[in-house]
Amino acid sequence: MSCAPGKPCEEGKKRRIALLAFGLMALVFFVLSAFSFVDSRVQVTPEVVTYGPYNAVQGKRVFQAYNCMDCHTIVGNGAYFAPDLTKEYQQVGPAWLAAFLGSPGSWPTQTVVAIHLHDPAQLKTTDIDTMQAYLKQFPGAAQRIRQQGGHGTYMPNLTFSGPDIGKLIAFLKYTSDMNTEGWPPKPETNGAALLADRSAHAATAVHAPAGAPPAAAASAQPASDPAVLGAKLVQEDGCTACHATDQSTKVGPGWGGLYNSQVKLTDGSTVTANDAYLARSILDPNAQIPTGFQPNIMPANFGSVLSKQQVDAIVAYIKTLKGNK
Repeated sequence: MSCAPGKPCEEGKKRRIALLAFGLMALVFFVLSAFSFVDSRVQVTPEVVTYGPYNAVQGKRVFQAYNCMDCHTIVGNGAYFAPDLTKEYQQVGPAWLAAFLGSPGSWPTQTVVAIHLHDPAQLKTTDIDTMQAYLKQFPGAAQRIRQQGGHGTYMPNLTFSGPDIGKLIAFLKYTSDMNTEGWPPKPETNGAALLADRSAHAATAVHAPAGAPPAAAASAQPASDPAVLGAKLVQEDGCTACHATDQSTKVGPGWGGLYNSQVKLTDGSTVTANDAYLARSILDPNAQIPTGFQPNIMPANFGSVLSKQQVDAIVAYIKTLKGNK
């Protein structure tokens, strides 16, 4: 393009402005490109976040394998049928997550969460070994136990293995550590009141005296009929989240018609489901695994929260259950 004779020529000025604009865009491009090669970009990275022997990369693979984002969201990405999980670990902590993921069809009770406090990975991560300290550190867990403990959920009872649960906790720990700049936003509840029946449920248990086993605190008055006490205990301790009272299968075997039946074990042997077998299955659940079920799903330390009388009562209750579906 040339200048017309006798008119001011601005071609040089326009070219300089264009070159300056191009130079600025190139500078921005190169700066952003340089930042893309920084490993963390001032963010935590999944390979350095661990829970026990597992890291968040492994947890992300489990999260993807089970298509969790078909219902949940992470940093707003995913479906909106179920809660956003970005800060889930920060709100409820590892013991509550372990209790929930072991039987996701039911909200954990305080007793079940208390059992997971003794898990070595949980102790190493939080350095917390009492429910009082745990609920103070993770108020979201206290709120859910108080409002929803023992109630059913909309989540299917996925049979996560023990390692799967540890890996998922590592992944959720990583997402809680991310700097999300305020995501997820806090919902406005407009002062919605809690449901009265759920507010009352487990309120006594949440504030049970320190040092008292949760199950014992909730069942201080023994029932005259052991089976009646057992029926109460399996509700309070969340047993029915994994075990059906008929022959159907949830996470663990159904109890209907189980007593005195023949149970085939994973080692190929067969045992009779008598009193001794049932009691051992409660106190040492990995000792004799029935065929078709996985080890390391049921907490192995119910002996720390249940007395012999309470174990006997649960066995007495199971003996009353018939085999009808």
